[in-house]
Amino acid sequence: MSNHSLVLKPTFVRAPLANGIGRYIGQLQRMTIKYCKSHGSSHGIRTYLENNLVDFAKSNPGVVVYVKPRRHRTPVIIGEYLNGERHWVSVSNFSKEEIIKWIELLRTQSKDGSEMRIRKKFYTNFPSIQKPWTPFTFMNPIQNLVQIPDPNIVPENHKKSASEVLLELYEAEKLSEATKISN
Repeated sequence: MSNHSLVLKPTFVRAPLANGIGRYIGQLQRMTIKYCKSHGSSHGIRTYLENNLVDFAKSNPGVVVYVKPRRHRTPVIIGEYLNGERHWVSVSNFSKEEIIKWIELLRTQSKDGSEMRIRKKFYTNFPSIQKPWTPFTFMNPIQNLVQIPDPNIVPENHKKSASEVLLELYEAEKLSEATKISN
């Protein structure tokens, strides 16, 4: 263990704006929709504005929506978040359904600096040589070559299920009755 951990101040990682602790605070603060009233590449955004924008604004009262018509420009949706970050999407020649998906992505995205480095209290220069365990760690390698399910391959620790035991008893009873009838 190195002494990097001695320099770091031990802190707790907290949820941004206490999201998930109390009530949920939507991170999208402002959405600006820029489009052209006559250009063909803005057809999808114009259809969205006519049919779906009012419903979006009613269901998301915490998001301020600006609509800016611009002449002969490609349509753009800009999302501004509580921490000041901006994310823009060019929606040129997109259909109304695609625009709904992009707006929903902007609304639910968190842009809270998730690339924030979380510092730990302990640090080691030599991580473990033991690799992480997976369900395939101790698997028999012959199973890589066969089509599953294969009745010839039975795991070493396989125990018969209750259904299998009952089926075997039924088959044995049926076989014994058939031999009694034939005698």
